Amino acid sequence: MATCQTTVNDLPDVILTNIIAAISDVRSRNAAALVCRKWLLQERSTRTSLTLRGKIRDLFFLPTCFRSVTDLDLSLLSPWGHPLLPPHIPTTTATLIAHVLHQAFPAVTSLTLYARNPSTIQLLAPQWPCLKHIKLVRWHQRSPLLSGEELLALFQKNTSIISLDLSSFYCWTDDVPAALVETSNLTILDLLNPSFSEGFKANEIMDITKSYPNLKVLRAACMFDPRYIGYVGDESLVSISVNCPKLSVLHLADTSALVNSRADPESEGLTPEDAKITVAALIELFSGLPSLEELALDVCNNVRESGPALEMLKVKCPKLRSLKLGQFHGISVPIELKLDGVALCSGLESLSIRSVADLTDMGLIAIGRGCWRLAKFEVQGCNKITVNGMWTLASLLRRTLVDVKISCCKNLKASTSLKALEPVQDRIRRLHIDCIWDGVDQFDGIQYDVDLNGLDQGGASNQLDGSVNYFGDYDSEIMCSKKKRCRHSFDLNCSPLQFNSSGNGFCSNSWDRLQCLSLWIGVGELLTPLTAAGLEDCPNLEEIQIKVEGDCREWSKHTQYPFGLSTLVQYPRLTKMHLDCGDTIGYAQTAPSGQMDLSQWERFYLMGIGDLSLNELDYWPPQDRDVNRRSLSLPAAGLLNQCFTLRKLFIHGTAHEHFMNFFFRIPNLRDIQLREDYYPAPENDMSAEMRAYSLSRFEASLNRRQISD
Repeated sequence: MATCQTTVNDLPDVILTNIIAAISDVRSRNAAALVCRKWLLQERSTRTSLTLRGKIRDLFFLPTCFRSVTDLDLSLLSPWGHPLLPPHIPTTTATLIAHVLHQAFPAVTSLTLYARNPSTIQLLAPQWPCLKHIKLVRWHQRSPLLSGEELLALFQKNTSIISLDLSSFYCWTDDVPAALVETSNLTILDLLNPSFSEGFKANEIMDITKSYPNLKVLRAACMFDPRYIGYVGDESLVSISVNCPKLSVLHLADTSALVNSRADPESEGLTPEDAKITVAALIELFSGLPSLEELALDVCNNVRESGPALEMLKVKCPKLRSLKLGQFHGISVPIELKLDGVALCSGLESLSIRSVADLTDMGLIAIGRGCWRLAKFEVQGCNKITVNGMWTLASLLRRTLVDVKISCCKNLKASTSLKALEPVQDRIRRLHIDCIWDGVDQFDGIQYDVDLNGLDQGGASNQLDGSVNYFGDYDSEIMCSKKKRCRHSFDLNCSPLQFNSSGNGFCSNSWDRLQCLSLWIGVGELLTPLTAAGLEDCPNLEEIQIKVEGDCREWSKHTQYPFGLSTLVQYPRLTKMHLDCGDTIGYAQTAPSGQMDLSQWERFYLMGIGDLSLNELDYWPPQDRDVNRRSLSLPAAGLLNQCFTLRKLFIHGTAHEHFMNFFFRIPNLRDIQLREDYYPAPENDMSAEMRAYSLSRFEASLNRRQISD
């Protein structure tokens, strides 16, 4: 008797279409499209987001089967950073190209565009009159002859725009308010741009918010320093809540906070000048934003005694889930175990605090007790907290905490940070630490006195029966056992609360769920102690981000040992790496006697990268700021050539054409870009660097190769 086998193709077309539409991974969708023609048509008809990486001159390759795409990204077209429609193209030809793009993607409502000159927007914006969301990208300097023509042309042709993102668009703050007068429909506005030299002034913030009373999302770079005319203070903050009462996301940051520079861990966290922001103004701001869900106030001047204002967040903003505070002091100063300040915001799921000078272990523990829903916690530049407070906070948040960042804290270096996170090391998914190597033997005598009896792990009440003391007043103790000498863990057998099924406390060294690891390391330091510090067992680590920062010119030579990338080979699932040496400063070509140029430093950092099985690599070469030059050297090209498993390679800088030819030896490499995405990007590349036609020749040769999948 013949048996009838049912396959996926026997499902009704409607169900099969919904299944394919639910797949978000691009490679998985491409694989599904190769099964049969029926799946191909359904995959193409259900794709709603697409990023193009081709060249305009190869317009005949433009796909025309993605008719349902609503989100189109044209910011990564090759050569990256060059105008989409070069000036030498005749107007009729440029208009025809824009029309072809519209015919290929007629349903676009969200557009991301690299707009190096106004003509790009003037030609493309009218093609989609129903555009609702637009993001402009430009890392090159704005021409002094312009006066915001890009934005004016955009709003004059598209009156239905409700979302505008200028966070990666190099422009002047004067351009924005004048252009925004042309539209009144905006509900999402992102002006959090690090290219602004000073940020928006108080009168500009007031004008912007007054023009858009229906704003729900506002992100802006501001000037909070009271030494400058037009600083943002009480009046402008209160005007935001008065003019835009529907805000659900508010993110205001000082421009200096947006620059990715590391704070001095030895500083006390106090600035010479205080911000002109009072507790009364903060309470009035919170009172006028009842729908607020995400709040970030990253001020680079002292906001003192902010605790009473933060206590009002729970009452005035009951929907608040994410909070970021920079340079706020007094956020949690518990007295007699009574919760105060930010610790009363029990609904928070994400909390980031930076440069809080008076935050101690007791304040940290109060936050762990009160904010019992926290899934993400970031602490930077808080020098009074220690491993004791961080360990207890992690214990209190064991059920929820999955994302942690510890940076610039004098008492929390690499091994101490990992030690403090032992209560959640089997649950944490994303982690950032500073690679400042301290000894591991110093932990033998650390004692933790924690009474966790009666702790309400649901956290519904502010008054918890449990208490924390570091003076030995409580009977229940959690200490490092001398009988069971775990090198990087504690024996909690004496604890009344067992946190794992094995009953041996936190003695497991495995970070079972860690997927993304982020590291900061100073120039000249080695990566090799990473595993000895406590990260030797990360079976599911898929992505690592390494930030190297410092001045090579202070070093006559580096150590004879390589940086240590080969030590990462012990992570079996590691496939993505971000190696950022962009803030490593040195001599680009010729160095004085006794100094090394950047090519030798690149050899130092990239040695051993070929031992890893990476599929994706983002690499920022070191730079010489004196000539605004960030370029790939010959040793770097040779070492990157040894990454035989690479499929995607993004070099955030320039390179010689003959260096790029090395990459033809990587068998499966199919996506490579040179990106000068740093402010300001060089207006004209060096004569010896790769230019547009050189890159086009390289990409043409790369595309002619046969790739197995």
